[in-house]
Amino acid sequence: MKYLTIENILLAVFILLFTVFSLTAPGFLSESNLRAMAFQLPEFGLIALGMMVVILTSGIDLSLTYTSALAGIVIALGLTAGLPILAAILLGLGAAILCGCVNAFFVSNIGVSPILVTIGTMILYEGVSMQITKGGAISGFPEQFYVFGNATIGVIPLPIIIFAIFAIVTYVLLNNTPWGRSVYMIGSNPKATFFSGINTRRVLYYVYLYAALLAAIAGLIMASRYNSAKVDYGSSYLLLSIAAVVLGGTKIQGGYGKVMGTVLGVMIFQILTSALNLYGVSPHIVNIFIGGILIFVLTLNFILNNVGRKNVPKVIKRDTEIEA
Repeated sequence: MKYLTIENILLAVFILLFTVFSLTAPGFLSESNLRAMAFQLPEFGLIALGMMVVILTSGIDLSLTYTSALAGIVIALGLTAGLPILAAILLGLGAAILCGCVNAFFVSNIGVSPILVTIGTMILYEGVSMQITKGGAISGFPEQFYVFGNATIGVIPLPIIIFAIFAIVTYVLLNNTPWGRSVYMIGSNPKATFFSGINTRRVLYYVYLYAALLAAIAGLIMASRYNSAKVDYGSSYLLLSIAAVVLGGTKIQGGYGKVMGTVLGVMIFQILTSALNLYGVSPHIVNIFIGGILIFVLTLNFILNNVGRKNVPKVIKRDTEIEA
């Protein structure tokens, strides 16, 4: 039974779906489709990793996709203004970090609910991006900039390598650093974490900053891959990222979640959306399908958590009787 983990189950589901789609979806194994999936997955995956880190603290960041878009737009502005590529990228990362600071300030210093703060900042960042671009796309980048979203090393796309690096970094940060352990502790019991001497405010600050950094890297890849930057690039990843995180086993109440689960959740949603598109299913039906999965997984987690809580007093009572 020790092998019956959520990650192993998700891996089995991924292999099963990949096999079924390979046999039934027309063109699923074609080079163009595999290439498209390989280049789309990193953008989605980076935003999902950022969302997972926030959800681990029992929070949520609904502004992540617009943080990503704003970072891409600032990079585009820098490039079209003639800045060196590195300077433009640093400018975009700085804009995203500023977005993360705003979220962190209101959540950790003021104590406003993360969902309310990030709904507000989502609209704010969208408005700022719209004001800058007037709803259009910014393009005309130097040729060297296309490397980030389109290059391959051997047969492996560079965006996949970037995503793998940040997945490993996220794993190490969460599992091998005091900050990572504090993230899990805050999600499990914020009051106990605070009274244990941990600076919960600082931990939350770094959580929102790290999520914003991952969103900015996703924005960089998108701007490079699309050869332009626009407000709504990546906006479809918002609900998908939450769904992938929850599907990957992260508790929406916080305190538990693994990087590998989120990565597998992202891979499953990526092949699902790709296969449904190949079947000719309408994008609206795809959204209904994904929304249904999210509701199902959330309901299942709620039921399992309630069953677990109901069992605790029985165990305690039984232990008490034995001691007596």
